[in-house]
Amino acid sequence: MLESTEQRNRSNKPLGIKCVENIKKSKISYKSYQANVLIVTFLAYACYHATRKTTSIIKNALDPQSSSDLGLLHFPFQRASYFQQPKNNTNSLSLGNGWYPFNGSDGTALLGELDVAFLSVYAFGMYFSGHLGDRLNLRIFLTIGMVGTGVFTVLFGIGYWANIHSFYYYLIVQMITGMFQSTGWPSVVAVIGNWFGKKKRGLIMGIWNAHTSVGNITGSLVASALLSYGWGWSLVVPGLMITVIGVVVFLFLPVSPDSIGASMDDEKDDNNNLPSPRKRGEEEDIEEPLLSSETETEEARVDRAVGFIEAWKIPGVAPFALCLFFAKLVAYTFLYWLPFYISHTAIDGKYLSSDASGNLSTIFDVGGVVGGILAGHISDRLDARAITAASFMYCTIPVLFLYRSYGSMSLAINIVLLFITGVFVNGPYALITTAVSADLGTHSSLKGNSRALATVTAIIDGTGSIGAAIGPLLTGYISALSWDAVFSMLMASALVAGLLLTRLVIAEVGAKIEHSRGQGQGQGGIIPISSSTVDSVES
Repeated sequence: MLESTEQRNRSNKPLGIKCVENIKKSKISYKSYQANVLIVTFLAYACYHATRKTTSIIKNALDPQSSSDLGLLHFPFQRASYFQQPKNNTNSLSLGNGWYPFNGSDGTALLGELDVAFLSVYAFGMYFSGHLGDRLNLRIFLTIGMVGTGVFTVLFGIGYWANIHSFYYYLIVQMITGMFQSTGWPSVVAVIGNWFGKKKRGLIMGIWNAHTSVGNITGSLVASALLSYGWGWSLVVPGLMITVIGVVVFLFLPVSPDSIGASMDDEKDDNNNLPSPRKRGEEEDIEEPLLSSETETEEARVDRAVGFIEAWKIPGVAPFALCLFFAKLVAYTFLYWLPFYISHTAIDGKYLSSDASGNLSTIFDVGGVVGGILAGHISDRLDARAITAASFMYCTIPVLFLYRSYGSMSLAINIVLLFITGVFVNGPYALITTAVSADLGTHSSLKGNSRALATVTAIIDGTGSIGAAIGPLLTGYISALSWDAVFSMLMASALVAGLLLTRLVIAEVGAKIEHSRGQGQGQGGIIPISSSTVDSVES
């Protein structure tokens, strides 16, 4: 029986890991598996964001005449303009002339509709991806998503050399890309959740979540560098990158310790001794995988996956999901419109080129890396996810005002304010989509059921992605009035995001006060998610 179990575990190991073990002639250690999981999932989701970022960089190349017409001045999907023939086919490959149909009077409208189509499919696809992710092999599921994303990103870029000018071609390609992109987040969070315990979860996942900003920066730099050779290259190269990393995921990503028979019990301490047995419940959060629980049994591991409605009823899911709706609305407005906004806003009396604007926009993502780590660390120290997320959202309001009001004074001031904006905009976004999702996916109400993490993650990020689709769309229409109105919308969204967590913040503050008076039980963890505090609030 033992031999058959070991054979089954070995058969479940990815091919690349088998090759490494054959070369080493020894098993890979548990910590090495953890390091491998961190690196592979980091690269995987960085590539997702790199391909997602490219469309914001090529907007000025597709629609270079839009400086005097920044808004979506037409209602979505007006058929008449899509089927007109290019005015000058002979120069259609010229970067300076733009690209039909995006270089006409309604070019900005069409570009905005591509964003909305992509994000809408991505948002609703997220719900299905989470449902499937808890039921399928996550390694294969993630590989299919990455390769599919790469193929259709390349197909968008091929339109440049194939001289394709049909709006519906680009629309359909973007929608299918959004479907494949939706596989990424539920999968990587679930895999990370399988391998890492609760100790310093906010900090660890905050650092790991830097893949979002690293991917945005990589996508911006690669797309901007290749833009002068033709906008098609700005899509094809990132598309090939994510395809290659998708193959790496297939070869090297172990889904969970159980699937390959890895165990912390196999590790040896510094004195070459096996770890001593510990009592159930002692330092459990430090050493056991995230999905472990006191009541977990073999039956729990194979329990049915949690249903969609059941996952919504987990205490804390709804308020954090709705908060992320508005937080992601702000973040994705910057993701899709920041390079465009910078290129059409005079900084110290001068306008930046398209590639310079794309490079400058990466400062926002650098701030996002710091913000994600900072938010995770603070939430760990305070044991308060809701207080941390709400505080960051409230701080976003004055920061947005300062950037809009003073960002055009000089390049140095713009850089500083853009960095600070990235810290506060992306901090709560990163915290909610990582540590909070992991906390809620392993909530005590699930009673040890380990097959909920992808579903909960998908619900939270899927709801947020609906906001991500609405934000860029509203930005296009409102920017027709003024960019001041756009920033007012973003500040209002940040305010609502903070207010949605009010009940959880009150619960956390009340629990902290009780604990400080010695009336609480003094348990660790995130109070509104893992204790009865939030349960009483929800009831």
